[in-house]
Amino acid sequence: MTEFSFTCTGVRADRYAAGPTLVFRLRVTTADNARVHALALRCQIRVEPARRGYGSAEAEGLADLFGERSRWGSTLQPVQFAQVSLMVPGFTGETETDLVVPCTYDMDIAATRYLTALTDGEVPLLMLFSGTAFTGDAGFQVEPVPWDREAVFRMPVATWREMVEQHFPGCGWIRLPRDTMDALLAYRSRHALPSWEATVQALLAMDRGGPPAHDPLRALTATTGRTDP
Repeated sequence: MTEFSFTCTGVRADRYAAGPTLVFRLRVTTADNARVHALALRCQIRVEPARRGYGSAEAEGLADLFGERSRWGSTLQPVQFAQVSLMVPGFTGETETDLVVPCTYDMDIAATRYLTALTDGEVPLLMLFSGTAFTGDAGFQVEPVPWDREAVFRMPVATWREMVEQHFPGCGWIRLPRDTMDALLAYRSRHALPSWEATVQALLAMDRGGPPAHDPLRALTATTGRTDP
């Protein structure tokens, strides 16, 4: 059986992708300079949060995921980041290829919440490989890529932030159920609010006990002194 080893040599944000995307650079090596006709890989990527330290601000941002710092000895468990497939063309001995990983800024996803809470430093990742190899010098044979193949990599937090800023500059994203979206849209229409930001600001103002921001009636009162629309 062919002996494979994997190394991640770098990562970059794909600025030309339609959505947030990271591109990891992989080096694949075979023992004894073996010939590989093709390699069908599956790669599971996990965040291993216990393999780095955290500042007080980061710890506060991670409380929803892992609880108070005093509990981290039992709660700081691996977080699923991505699972992707990759077809590696034929090579002999060693090759390098790109592993393209589509990402999300959905704050309901644990990995996104974790990455958003980090302010600097690196993200400890573990890449787990499996799949099927087509090998052989004369003809070819089919053999599995063992499940114990893995690679560790420390991704700069700055790379993640660069990727997010390319697609969501200065913004966040929240997924809401359809009925909640319908209720928000109705509220926005009733109050003639110009944007979703204005809608949320109006609701926040009401929560603080003040009049809704961008309230048309308040604006009319301010400019005419009348309270009737």
